[in-house]
Amino acid sequence: MPAIVVLGAQWGDEGKGKATDLLATSETIHYVVRTSGGHNAGHTIVVNGEKYATHLLPSGILTPGATSVIANGVVVSPEALFRELDGLLERGVELGGLVVSANAHVIASYHSTIDKVTERFLGKNQIGTTGRGIGPAYADKINRVGIRVADLFDEGILRQKVDAALDVRNHLLTKVYNRRAVDVDAVVEELVSYADRLRPMVADTSLLLNEALDEGRTVLFEGAQATMLDVDHGTYPFVTSSNAIAGGVCTGAGVGPTRIDRVIGVIKAYSTRVGSGPFPTELFDQDGIDLQTLGGEIGVSTGRTRRCGWYDAVVARYAARVNGLTEFFLTKLDILGAWDEIPVCVAYEIDGKRVDEMPMTQTEFHHAKPVYEMFEGWKSDISGCRSFADLPTQAQAYVTALEGMSGARIWGVGVGPGREQTLTVHD
Repeated sequence: MPAIVVLGAQWGDEGKGKATDLLATSETIHYVVRTSGGHNAGHTIVVNGEKYATHLLPSGILTPGATSVIANGVVVSPEALFRELDGLLERGVELGGLVVSANAHVIASYHSTIDKVTERFLGKNQIGTTGRGIGPAYADKINRVGIRVADLFDEGILRQKVDAALDVRNHLLTKVYNRRAVDVDAVVEELVSYADRLRPMVADTSLLLNEALDEGRTVLFEGAQATMLDVDHGTYPFVTSSNAIAGGVCTGAGVGPTRIDRVIGVIKAYSTRVGSGPFPTELFDQDGIDLQTLGGEIGVSTGRTRRCGWYDAVVARYAARVNGLTEFFLTKLDILGAWDEIPVCVAYEIDGKRVDEMPMTQTEFHHAKPVYEMFEGWKSDISGCRSFADLPTQAQAYVTALEGMSGARIWGVGVGPGREQTLTVHD
């Protein structure tokens, strides 16, 4: 039984939830694990015509019999976690089990406050954060003044940690940002109020997952954000605050790299990103508007309109390399059915020279101009296709061409939002 990683191969919003959900329904998945990020992520899943959005919760929470795990690499807002759980329960969803790592770090209210005021202070140099406290919580983790889930069960330790964290934060808020100081007692009181409901969910998730793999159970690791948002390997500084690539799964879950069997990169048949930062294939014309409209390109967690562009094979090859991808899962192929010709970025032009791989510096990437190759469109609705052979020959040729230039085989193709709207290219 394998350990499978599913992660985004672009800038996020590729449809990872759909891929994860399909894997969880096509074979017996015992555990679905989130290993990084927080409630700034978003996965949309359509089950029997019903649309569900998960944010902090792994999308496996919708699979009865599977156990969802929020591992140590995630930053957890207890308020957001309970709000999301309650929202699903109110809709009558039968939920799988949920386990939360005792070592996961907690997002407190002051993290969100710091996030928002810092972003406003940056002005035109804003990163484009969601303002939900993700970055400040990770910063406290690295600065060793963070609060972990286990700390919520010891009020004495919790108070010491909150006091230490706010000692510097309050000076920053009052003296730099001209904001009111955060009250230690109020923060402690709020965090302690979550303890009783959270306690039954908390476990040593590293031990749990390693024992599960030892027993031959299948564990699905679900990435948040995506490769190009990785804090080390993405378009820094316009990135998230954690390692979203495959290597981050191991540290974020407490499992060794030798346990991983498959690494699936989810990638759209075109490109999108939310927030600031370079985006070589971005479109500012009617094609960009049409991709936004036809693709429903609105962020699941943020509600922000996504910037749209054509497929970027340079980014795909980079994602295949830094993640060690065994395969791609291509989504939203159906959206491209409106075009006579479909451009694909096969390389960049930088200072008059062709560049086939990801530029080394931020400056070079900012100045990269896409080199396009044109492919014949199929001008038809493919959402009803149920096998790769059902696709028009032009659509098959497009997928085959992408596979040849992207660095890994394409295992499956999405032709619509529903569970059943998926085609297998390679078994």
